[in-house]
Amino acid sequence: MNTRHERISVLGLGAMGRALAGALIAAGHEVTVWNRTPGRAGALVAQGAREAASVAEAIGVSEVTIVCLLNDVSVREALGPVTGKLAGTTLVNLTSGSARQAREFAGWMREFGVRFLAGGIMAVPPTVGSEGAFILYSGPRDLFDRLAPVLAPLGRPQWAGEDHGLAALYDMAALSGMYGMSAGVDHAVALVHASGGDVEAFKREVLRPWMEQMLAPMVEGADVSESVPEEYNPAMQATGLETMLLTSDEAGVPAELAGHLRASLWRMRRAVAG
Repeated sequence: MNTRHERISVLGLGAMGRALAGALIAAGHEVTVWNRTPGRAGALVAQGAREAASVAEAIGVSEVTIVCLLNDVSVREALGPVTGKLAGTTLVNLTSGSARQAREFAGWMREFGVRFLAGGIMAVPPTVGSEGAFILYSGPRDLFDRLAPVLAPLGRPQWAGEDHGLAALYDMAALSGMYGMSAGVDHAVALVHASGGDVEAFKREVLRPWMEQMLAPMVEGADVSESVPEEYNPAMQATGLETMLLTSDEAGVPAELAGHLRASLWRMRRAVAG
């Protein structure tokens, strides 16, 4: 995908904002940055960015403004004082938030004539712009098609739909899946450590190969029904989960780390009862 060079402002210079700005600079865009707390733009300025003294200045000098702040409240606090200057601008909000917040924010932007895309970053700061990183966008398809070549240096642009809330919804849902896996591997490692096992060997020789083998079927088999396929034998699964919890208790692992097992046990018991 060919990158079209444009003037782009990035509001917010946390770890993610700095990574976004750096990728845009490296791609040849004319980048202006702003941060509520001064002192974070030095490295980006050295790379060629321009630092704006205010949000209004940053928005005024660019064709596209990317917002990457802490949360929905911080975005509204930053943009609220300059809504009179937003008419006709193009804004992409990559701040994490809920689907409802994204939809309400889109309505707020419409009041001021802003062309707007909501986004969800499927990457961590060190992987921004790398192969495998992608960013979800939702909003008008024609606006996405126009901006995709501009935003491509950040990660593969992927349109989620016209509904502004979809990028946030998919982002939070994917993160839920990731944190579920993270909770599982944290518990597994804690269990081996508490029992005196070789944690590094366990991770290398058992846990990682097993997780890699099971990831695809776990994702493909996920569904929203309250039932469990008969071939999964929910009664047997429930017994196995009870044994895992017993093993965890015997090893003295904190009960909070086994929450994912209790959630799975709840589902299996419901399936048996049903």
